[in-house]
Amino acid sequence: MTIAFFSDVHGNLPALQAVLADIDQRQPDMIFCLGDLVGYAPWPNEVIAEIRRRGIPTIAGNYDQGIGLGSGECGCAYKTEEDQQLGAQSIAFTNATVGEAERRYLRYLPKHLRLEFAEEPCTLSLLMVHGSPRRINEYLFEDRPEESLLRVLADARADVLLFGHTHKPFHRALAYEHAGQTRYRHALNIGSVGKPKDGNPQAAYLLLHLDETTDLGQPDGLRSTLVRVPYDIEQAAQAVEESSLPNAYADMLRRAY
Repeated sequence: MTIAFFSDVHGNLPALQAVLADIDQRQPDMIFCLGDLVGYAPWPNEVIAEIRRRGIPTIAGNYDQGIGLGSGECGCAYKTEEDQQLGAQSIAFTNATVGEAERRYLRYLPKHLRLEFAEEPCTLSLLMVHGSPRRINEYLFEDRPEESLLRVLADARADVLLFGHTHKPFHRALAYEHAGQTRYRHALNIGSVGKPKDGNPQAAYLLLHLDETTDLGQPDGLRSTLVRVPYDIEQAAQAVEESSLPNAYADMLRRAY
C-alpha cells in the first residue's frame, strides 16, 4: 500500500495542481492533506475548491483555523517585527478574499486523523497532525532532541507521526525499548507544497509505503519517499506581486526560505 500526504499549500494553486497531477500519475492507494490550505498566495478559494472537488481527507492547519474563525491571528511564530507586519497583511488579504462557504469549510476541519493498521502487512498506529499532537502551531524541527521527540510520539500513542507546519521535510526513526526489545517510532515532516523553506523551491509531498518489508523493529523498517515536483514558480510569484499581498512572499517562493 502507498499513501500520499501533502501539506502547507498556502493558497498556491499552480503548486497544488502540479502535485496533484504527479500524484494522479503515481496512483497511490490513499491521499491525505495535513492542512494550511490558505495564506501567503492569492488563490485560497481555488485551492479549497480543488481539495473539496476531489474529496481529499484534510485536517486543519493553524492558518486554516485562524481564517475559519475570521481571526486576525494565524498562530504563526513570526520572529521579527517585519515578519509580523508582513504576516498581518497576508491574513488581512486572506480574510478579505476567502468566501463564506470556504471559511465554513475551514472552520469545521478536524485537527487530527488517525489510521490503525492491524495484522497484515503490519500493525501500527499512524497519526496525522499539522504542527504536533499537542498544539496545532507547535514546530517540530529535525534537530529536536531525540528524547523530546520520542516523548511527543509516545504520549500521542503514535508509531508513525506525520506533520507539516515547518515547511522543512525530514524522516527520523526513534529507538525505544518495549518488552525487552528495541523498537522504532517514526516522525515524518512532509514538507510544503506551496511555500517550501528548505532552499528548494519545488513543491514537496510524501509517499509512505506499507508492505511486507514494513518492520518497526528495524530503524529502516518504514519506507518513505519525499517527492519534489517542479511547477511554474514564476507564475505564482508574479500573481503575488500583482495582488495586494507583500512582494516579499513572491521572493520567498522563488528562493524557498
